[in-house]
Amino acid sequence: MPDLLIELFSEEIPARMQARAREDLKKRITDGLVEAGLTYASAGAFSTPRRLTLTVQGLSAESPTTHEERKGPRTDAPEKALEGFLRGAGLTKDQLEVRDDKKGQVWFATITRPGRPAADIVAGVLDATIRNFPWPKSMRWGAGSLRWVRPLHSIICLLSDESGAQVVPLEIEGIRAGDTTRGHRFMAPDAFTVTGFDDYAAKLRRARVMLDSAEREAAIRQEAANLAFARGWDIVPDDGLLSEVAGLVEWPVPLMGAIEDRFLTLPPEVLQTSMKEHQKFFSARNPKTGRIEGFVTVANIETPDDGATILAGNQRVLAARLSDAAFFFENDLREAKAGMKAWAEGLKSVTFHNKLGSQADRIARIAALAREIAPLVDADRDQAEEAARLAKLDLRSAMVGEFPELQGIMGRYYALEAGKAPAIADAARDHYSPLGPSDEVPTAPVSVAVALADKIDTLTGFWAIDEKPTGSKDPFALRRAALGVIRLVLGNNCKLSLEKMMMKPVAAHVVGQAVRENAALKYAQLIPHADDLGVRVAALNLEAEALKIAIAQIESAHDDGNLSDRSVSLASDLLTFLHDRLKVHLRDQGIRHDIIDAVLAQPGNDDLVQVVNRATALNDMLQTEDGRNLTQGLKRAGNILAQAEEKDGVEYSFGADEKFAETDQERALFKALDTAEPAIRKAMAQEDFPAAMQAIAALRTPIDAFFEAVQVNTDNQILRRNRLNLLSRIREAGRQIADFTRIEG
Repeated sequence: MPDLLIELFSEEIPARMQARAREDLKKRITDGLVEAGLTYASAGAFSTPRRLTLTVQGLSAESPTTHEERKGPRTDAPEKALEGFLRGAGLTKDQLEVRDDKKGQVWFATITRPGRPAADIVAGVLDATIRNFPWPKSMRWGAGSLRWVRPLHSIICLLSDESGAQVVPLEIEGIRAGDTTRGHRFMAPDAFTVTGFDDYAAKLRRARVMLDSAEREAAIRQEAANLAFARGWDIVPDDGLLSEVAGLVEWPVPLMGAIEDRFLTLPPEVLQTSMKEHQKFFSARNPKTGRIEGFVTVANIETPDDGATILAGNQRVLAARLSDAAFFFENDLREAKAGMKAWAEGLKSVTFHNKLGSQADRIARIAALAREIAPLVDADRDQAEEAARLAKLDLRSAMVGEFPELQGIMGRYYALEAGKAPAIADAARDHYSPLGPSDEVPTAPVSVAVALADKIDTLTGFWAIDEKPTGSKDPFALRRAALGVIRLVLGNNCKLSLEKMMMKPVAAHVVGQAVRENAALKYAQLIPHADDLGVRVAALNLEAEALKIAIAQIESAHDDGNLSDRSVSLASDLLTFLHDRLKVHLRDQGIRHDIIDAVLAQPGNDDLVQVVNRATALNDMLQTEDGRNLTQGLKRAGNILAQAEEKDGVEYSFGADEKFAETDQERALFKALDTAEPAIRKAMAQEDFPAAMQAIAALRTPIDAFFEAVQVNTDNQILRRNRLNLLSRIREAGRQIADFTRIEG
């Protein structure tokens, strides 16, 4: 069985595209081979900046001959029907066979497809793969029509076995497949031939090319760590940068340099970000001082001076970059000492969303909401409000303008420079978190209050203007914001009524949108007659004044419980969205969706801490045999009761009396319920959900015995009514915990 080697050699492939390209090449080639009838033992894909490589081991030499029987029209069918059948089968009439069928005699065709050599199949599959490769971006060059990520220079396509290697005949846009490739662009640029994958990989290594990206990553990591260790430093881990750099070099040569003393006063985040974004340097930290004092750059060539010239050039460029960063930082610090008033004023002209106002409007909303949330998370109201007003001011700083990923991080430095309390400064840094499922959750009370306010304002605002996520589209990252709310609430054990908390912000957004639309209309009416700036300013002030009045009306209506139906509906819909994200979050922790649904069906489902604690306890109970059997008993009681209530047109919800019990099993169930019901109520009131589960689990045996010994729907109507009311007590005992009818199985 032959082995297949494919190499697509081109100009440099962007590092960010290489991993996906490897997988696409492997999938498209192997899928195509299998669809054509070939089998294989294993396959592996590799990439360097200048090549995509695929090896397929144990490929079958040819596809098998296949026979397909196809039923045609009846023998007395019109001639046109027979002609169509023959065209589809690719046969003539004399090749058909007549067989008896239950509806009469019909034509049958036996279509034989002979096997094809592997070389023919590989050529077709590779041709289709190259022409239709799913690059995120591709280009044409020269006069041809072929598109590739960068100009394609050569193709290796070899089938090799014990008898030798065979070049698969293939030509695409003048590029003929062969058995020749090249090594490192500078250290081994000459062409050489290969006879198979092992020979190919060995010769590439001698030609200063590491084929496997994982090997390049490991080599960079190890050598960088060795260089840092020699100076008493540690490399700051950065897997994303490591993967990117490994995609930029074919023969990695790490080199270490030191940062000039004049730049060591810059925040470490600035040093790390500047070196990473501009020059792809790894940062080296001195564990004794905690400062970033050095860097590792990865060259793509070995030099006679051991990289000294390369390192010197990189250090000159780094000095220029860090000089810019120092200039930005010094100017920003001066503004921070002055109170950041210019930044706050500047955010008034920065639009957050055309229907949600400016960044300054948003900051005012977040500050008001953070003040309300603060006592619920044990934060100081004044600190929470002040932190919210300062948290986003660094968006106007020069440093964040240069490096947007430093927003919040720089805000902390500037808040400290302005003399603010550490809790306020930390909130500026932490309020964006958590940004993803692996990001840490803030725990400081002020940070939690501002982070929750920030995300709730985002969610309620976009809900109010009907910009909800649809399908896979979520341009405003609302799913991430919802997960952030969930993780903040759960991670800090915050006992909050989320629906109530979201009601006023939703109402403010609804009214604010209407006010803005009305003010914009008045502005449009005034502007044609405006000869000076004063009239235009007056027109714009209409919106601000009307918005203040509207907010006051909202607060009054909220206190009186008179918010609009639209506001109530939107808050409820947003809570449902949060519940959907909670299901995904808990599913990853091993809690089934039906268990979550059973808990969410209960009152108080906007307290996510209570929902999760209840779902966890219920999930644990259902892991036991008693729990599973009890669930079946509760569901059976509910089903019998629901059918009887529908049939009789009455609700059996009270009146069960032990004096009408005929059997010992009925009397035992009455006593068990008398014990369990108060225990469940007490446990639920104290939110001791494991105790509630233990109390209801005690009903398993008496419920099972009751259903085995007692006929509920007896002809005696007094007994039937009493037993149905007894089932109602069972149902209500379960409903105190969850809606057991929603639990599957």
